[in-house]
Amino acid sequence: MSTLQVDRTIECEGLACPLPVVRTKKAIDDMKAGEVLEVRATDKGSVADLKGWSSRTGHQYIGLKEENGVFRHFIRKAEAAETKAENKHPHTATNEEIYAKTAAGEKLNIIDVREPAEYAFGRIPGAISIPLGQLEEQMSLLDPNMEYYVVCRTGNRSDMACQILTEKGFSHTKNVIPGMSEWTHELEQD
Repeated sequence: MSTLQVDRTIECEGLACPLPVVRTKKAIDDMKAGEVLEVRATDKGSVADLKGWSSRTGHQYIGLKEENGVFRHFIRKAEAAETKAENKHPHTATNEEIYAKTAAGEKLNIIDVREPAEYAFGRIPGAISIPLGQLEEQMSLLDPNMEYYVVCRTGNRSDMACQILTEKGFSHTKNVIPGMSEWTHELEQD
């Protein structure tokens, strides 16, 4: 296998969402079009996060190599004319809104797009697990006419998930912010 020429490498080992994406954005901003960035991360969620971010911004996600639990992402910076403005999903719900609705006995369709281990150690009661990286293949299990509240750790992965669902015809999705990192209410655990 030939060696991939990398112009810059950033170390994101031990960092969780959203930090690998935040650091990737900053590094890409400081690079020239056509240059390749290597992002080293240990967060399994970085796989879907960085692919999704690249797709949404117009940068080329070249590929991924995994070595001893380190995900090595390779991203080529796009020409200015090829980049896209990063958009946020316009419909949100707060942690407190979700808590108030569930405490009042309302049945909500909550999709947790974090990785399985994150979900297992604590989730909003009744939330179903569909990791972001599996969302498109499991989308057929969801009803596009239903309302869905999508949650992750900080609101970034869930924002990407809401945008993906909206592009596929789901018109009633809300991104739960700030997400599980600040959820102070009852948790379900495995």
